[in-house]
Amino acid sequence: MRQLHFNLFIHGCGHHRAAWRHPDSQVERLGDARFYEELTQLAEKGKLDAIFFADGQSTDNVADGPRWFLEPLTLMSALARATERIGLISTVSSTFYTPFVAARMLCSLDHVSQGRMGWNVVTSMFDAEARNHGYAAMPDHAWRYARAEEFVDTALKLFDSWTDDALAMNRQGDYARVDKVRQIHHQGEHFLVDGPLTLPRSPQGQPVLFQAGASEQGRDLAARKAEAIYAVAYDLPSAQAYYRDMKRRVQATGRGVPLPIMPGLVTYVGSTMEEARRKQRELDELLPAETSLRQLGTFVGQDCMGWDLDAPVPPLPPLESFKGPKGRYATVLRIIQTEQPTVRELLGRLAAGGGHCTMVGTPESIADQIELWWRNEGADGFNLMPPSLPGGIRDFVEQVIPVLQKRGLFRQDYEHRTLRGHLGLERPASL
Repeated sequence: MRQLHFNLFIHGCGHHRAAWRHPDSQVERLGDARFYEELTQLAEKGKLDAIFFADGQSTDNVADGPRWFLEPLTLMSALARATERIGLISTVSSTFYTPFVAARMLCSLDHVSQGRMGWNVVTSMFDAEARNHGYAAMPDHAWRYARAEEFVDTALKLFDSWTDDALAMNRQGDYARVDKVRQIHHQGEHFLVDGPLTLPRSPQGQPVLFQAGASEQGRDLAARKAEAIYAVAYDLPSAQAYYRDMKRRVQATGRGVPLPIMPGLVTYVGSTMEEARRKQRELDELLPAETSLRQLGTFVGQDCMGWDLDAPVPPLPPLESFKGPKGRYATVLRIIQTEQPTVRELLGRLAAGGGHCTMVGTPESIADQIELWWRNEGADGFNLMPPSLPGGIRDFVEQVIPVLQKRGLFRQDYEHRTLRGHLGLERPASL
């Protein structure tokens, strides 16, 4: 029976840019692995499918607040040992990693977690990141996506370079069967990799591959390669357009995978609507205008620091000519078109989640909206982006999840031990 999927997207003190300023924030613990262990255990208590970490290869104005801290793949080892069932997903940059390094780390973590790893492949986006990895500027969009596809193909071949029955562990004979461990002899435009991987095939066969394709090339790559998709959707119509397009693309490839689509979701939960709005207002009032304008500049690819806060948003270039991440930019354009906000109003709208769907209300009203999206081709589930941590995910787990469980829309308990099992995905057969 089809049910909702939820991941917890862990990011600093929460996805609201001012969350770290709140008196209840745990900003002092961002370097403490136990902080993330507690968040992951809370998500596991709610029977969520997985936790997820984004990653960045540069940092912007450090005065604005925390952005990146612990490197996520390193942190996954601690989280794997602190939990039993919940999936663990980390972002991996195909522009800056090599397939062998990524595959070795991910396969190792799948063994450590006993089959709970996933990887979210990104092409990265900023020149500041590129300059930390030997590039003068970020390579162009087409080059990055060509490299991403070859990166994924090569990593998948490495995951399968040991068959499931390769280990003999015969103390009087061979440790592994030589004919069951193969070099991959990959030679492409971007990578030269002999293989095989240095460790046996992992419990899931291959860690679950996530992708967030927004551009034409990104959507095409996701349709052909991804096993689950993250999305940006401001409202139900935009979510439905993306959902239907991706399902159509997947069907056209002939792949028989469920491909869960999970838009980002920011929630403010209160016992009353007034309480929920108060929680939202408390965070919005802590955000300096300068920080907000700097964040907006990142989203729209231009300097916004001189914009008049109480004037309409200045005209922005059409989506087709925008060089940065198109999914987020398309969302900003949609907000402007739909709401015609002043600059100040737009900043408030983007403060938490940067334009992802935001639901403010009681547990029942939020559950109603989630169910509406789920039943009407808007989402198979959501990538939860709490505005504050740990409070935002605690509210969702303790108040919204029970409502969804009572309606039969979400699991009462885990039925599987692997991330593939949680997502309804089959284990790939070994070659």
